[in-house]
Amino acid sequence: MANQAAEAAERGQWKSRLGFVLAAAGSAVGLGNIWKFPYITGENGGGAFVLIYLICIVLVGVPVMIAEIMVGRATQLSPAMAYERLSPGSTAWSVVGWMGVLTGFIILSYYSVVAGWAFDYLLIAISDGFAPAFASGASVEDAAAVIGGMFGELYGDFGQNLLYHAVFMAVTIAIVLGGVQRGIELGARVLMPLLLLLMVVLVGYATTREGFGSAAEFVFGFNTEKLSAAGVLEALGHSFFTLSLGMGALITYGSYLRQDDDIVAASGVISLLDTGVAIMACMIMFPIVFSVGGEAGAGPGLVFVSMPIAFAQMPGGYIFGVVFFALLLFAALTSAISLLEVVVAAVIDKFGTRRLPATIGVGLAIFAFGIPSAKSSFMLDGIGLEWSFFDTMDKLASNILLPLGGLFIAIFVGWVMPADKTREQFVAGSRYGILYGIWRFLIRYVVPIGILMVFLNSTGLIDCGR
Repeated sequence: MANQAAEAAERGQWKSRLGFVLAAAGSAVGLGNIWKFPYITGENGGGAFVLIYLICIVLVGVPVMIAEIMVGRATQLSPAMAYERLSPGSTAWSVVGWMGVLTGFIILSYYSVVAGWAFDYLLIAISDGFAPAFASGASVEDAAAVIGGMFGELYGDFGQNLLYHAVFMAVTIAIVLGGVQRGIELGARVLMPLLLLLMVVLVGYATTREGFGSAAEFVFGFNTEKLSAAGVLEALGHSFFTLSLGMGALITYGSYLRQDDDIVAASGVISLLDTGVAIMACMIMFPIVFSVGGEAGAGPGLVFVSMPIAFAQMPGGYIFGVVFFALLLFAALTSAISLLEVVVAAVIDKFGTRRLPATIGVGLAIFAFGIPSAKSSFMLDGIGLEWSFFDTMDKLASNILLPLGGLFIAIFVGWVMPADKTREQFVAGSRYGILYGIWRFLIRYVVPIGILMVFLNSTGLIDCGR
């Protein structure tokens, strides 16, 4: 009993439901919301894409979130051990759990490098480093070339990327070292309200820009001109990935819940927060970009090129540029915390390691594995080809491991986990037990088909065109 109590203390438990919701929302809210969602919305024409995305959140994202939290709470274990506990004698499902741990490990190794770009841009914004792009009456095109060159230099600067990678990982490790309550939950209680406050400030500022009306029409109008079958699958895929599903994060966070916590209500609130942040990010960026004649479909450069150009041209741009890139960095940190915790919790559960050595050891291993991602590309001797470790890891995680993780959790909870167990977990502490039948239908039939389509499209096994 003493050993069990010590293990429980080492794993930890959320101090409050609010702490869990903020931490899980922090896991979901990241660069995918503030960087990726606005630019894919721009590429796919706005309103119709947003509507499809919202439908996919309800039909796919929320059901999988409930399933992941359910598995964690039912077992009080991290992904690999949770699958093992719920399917005794089946090594195959244990492998699926370890795949989730591996996914978190790989994603954080290069995610930390991208977060380093946000850190660098925050420092540039603080030093007013974007303003010189418009020196001597330079045109917008000239400024775009200058700022694009700045990003190109950063992307190719191995030493600088490595430094920021190290700093970001050190901060992430320091927070996770504090444990569930004094580290992750406390960090979420500070970072998430601060992040939401910064977003409200920036949205308020965006409403004063002349491009706000055009941005609102673009985001909320039913625009179908640029939407294609590939765009629909992109909305479906992003609705899944944006909630931090398929990588074991919510299984891990769910394992710190009490048995009477309402996972249905919590999943709904987390999804609303995550979706709200994504929509707010659009309503921050598009009004500002439209006000200076920019394009919504600027692609991945919307954050790292178009936004600095806009801030450099407008009154008050210095202050709001600093706020924007601080927001980007905070969002990256809240997600990184959950990614590290997935691997740390697995080590604690599997090997009985204490949190201190587990966190430091795992953090250093992830940092080391991410070092090649800090270098833009490698020349493959003998064949004269360039190869990017960063791109390879991103494709492996995003196109293969994440969708497979989501597909397997849907199959496991929908078809392998006993129905009485899933019902018990669904209704425990919840006012929404009446929705169990709808959820079970979605997790058994709709979710697997949807995720399978995303997987086939992302791997190129089917081609929906553009």
